[in-house]
Amino acid sequence: MSSALRFRKDGTFKIVQFTDIHWIDGSDLDLQSKAVMELVLDAEQPDLVMFTGDVIYTGTHEEGSSLCHDPAGAFRQAVAAVEQRAIPWGVVFGNHDTENGITRDQLMSEVLKHAYTLAERGPEHIHGVGNYVLPVFGSNNEKAAALLYCFDSGAYSEQPSVPGYDWIRHDQVEWYTEQSREWKARLDGEALPAISFFHIPLPEYETVWRQEVCYGSKHEKVCSAKTQAGIFSAMIAQGDVMATYCGHDHINDYWGELYGIRLYYGRATGFNTYGRQGFQRGARVIQLTEGKRSIDSWLRLEDGSTIKDQTEHLPEYEKPTL
Repeated sequence: MSSALRFRKDGTFKIVQFTDIHWIDGSDLDLQSKAVMELVLDAEQPDLVMFTGDVIYTGTHEEGSSLCHDPAGAFRQAVAAVEQRAIPWGVVFGNHDTENGITRDQLMSEVLKHAYTLAERGPEHIHGVGNYVLPVFGSNNEKAAALLYCFDSGAYSEQPSVPGYDWIRHDQVEWYTEQSREWKARLDGEALPAISFFHIPLPEYETVWRQEVCYGSKHEKVCSAKTQAGIFSAMIAQGDVMATYCGHDHINDYWGELYGIRLYYGRATGFNTYGRQGFQRGARVIQLTEGKRSIDSWLRLEDGSTIKDQTEHLPEYEKPTL
């Protein structure tokens, strides 16, 4: 899609974050996920949708056969509700999107066939597929007023000595720093308000939960990588990113602020995966305001209700047992 993202005349820009849809084959559970997406889109009327990984589930049955026999077709079905409404959208991949039957390059080729996607393959000389930045232009001019950084947080560690999940690598951190500096140079050193999206949470998501006041629910451990390459420190140094948004952990939806940056979980959208009784599927909604370094955010749930961001302790607020 060629048209640029732009703040509305009232100075707002609204993003819906869908995460962990885990679409497989169009079954009843998948159609329940689609119904949630349709409800959220119709209620919120966003300017952009961002899918933060595990859009499809390409894992295997216990006997080893593939769960998803047509990954490209599954992806088309998963994003259909957004495409049918002609809403611009982006995506960052998760660990389950390309486990079997399709590579990240192949899946990105499928992504780029869609009329309303703004996703990009990104530079080939760094780790991952889908590292890109989207500018949001002013409501009445052609100047960028905000930036949306998208990162491929990988899937599983390729280092034998480091078990578990992958992480945003050094070359991606360098790419981000270069991008941030270039945008500052265009604006005489001014840092545009920015937010970032990736699938696997940073280790700082555990730090903020243990160290700061957080709001929302934490019903499982933070499944981050065992190591990192300093993307959070780089964001602090550059001074542009106000908040980060991830998925991956389906029954966490909390947020907290660490060293001036807010760390948000999305709200899991998909039914074809694990959840928690009483913990509704839904989406996170993010609203930026032109000319301000501020964020409004809320959750829109499957029953149509909303949960607003809080500035005080919630009843379900729970610190971990040490």
